Amino acid sequence: MTQNANRTRREMNDPWWVRSIVIFLSIGFVALMLVLPLGVIFFEAFRKGAKLYFAAFQDRNSIRAITMTCLAAGIAVPLNLVFGIAASWAIAKFSFRGKGLLIALIDLPFAISPVISGLVYILVFGMQGWLGKWLEGYGIQVIFAVPGIVLATIFVTFPFVARELIPLMQEQGSEEEWAAISLGANGWQTFWRVTLPNIKWGVLYGVLLCNARAMGEFGAVSVVSSNIRGGTNTLPLHIDALYNDYNSVAAFAMASILALLGIVTLVGKSLLERKLEQESSLSLESTTTEVSK
Repeated sequence: MTQNANRTRREMNDPWWVRSIVIFLSIGFVALMLVLPLGVIFFEAFRKGAKLYFAAFQDRNSIRAITMTCLAAGIAVPLNLVFGIAASWAIAKFSFRGKGLLIALIDLPFAISPVISGLVYILVFGMQGWLGKWLEGYGIQVIFAVPGIVLATIFVTFPFVARELIPLMQEQGSEEEWAAISLGANGWQTFWRVTLPNIKWGVLYGVLLCNARAMGEFGAVSVVSSNIRGGTNTLPLHIDALYNDYNSVAAFAMASILALLGIVTLVGKSLLERKLEQESSLSLESTTTEVSK
């Protein structure tokens, strides 16, 4: 109550023109950088009529690009979910040698350009790479094929789930898990009945961001896919190819899918953040009540 009163008092003390300028700049920036581009995408997609818009989704190459994008995200997101939960659990609940190195490796995709990561995969799995000839002997092709696209997608997206769960699990501590173990629960029972319910909203939040990043990845996938239309093109690569061919209606029609995904991600992100805030406030209230008793 005191903090809210002080904040309200400071707002009332600010001149009206200062508040107006700040609000105008904020709304103007959001409108210019977010709302306007989204509006342009849908305007250009439907500019020549709904018939041409829906016709773009009937093209064989477009269907293949959408399928390839869903395939890469469908493999990368579950794997990153398993890795993220395991890594965050290890970092938040245990002390071990190399913990700092593990945290640094999780943040590695944020520090490296996706194009560089694609080149690294070519160096390792390409025909002239370290493992390329060995894999070729077994009839396995990684680069310029689906496995390379999946690997590149996994690399650029694996920090998202772990980075959402690590601070959440560190804040919650390990008291409830130790209590469950002391009552006779084994590891799996403790995870499913204690740990997972406490982090479920954080898991959904991380999966949501991870999926949006996986479906919109361009740089790393463009390096390892060879941009074969109807073969290894993902949706972002197909959009780029259509636009370069001056097929703007089809390009913006495909882009509208990613735009809708972005809108859904923002809405879901807001809802999940509200859930996390509600659970944090309830946890704080219960802790305060226990301390007062």
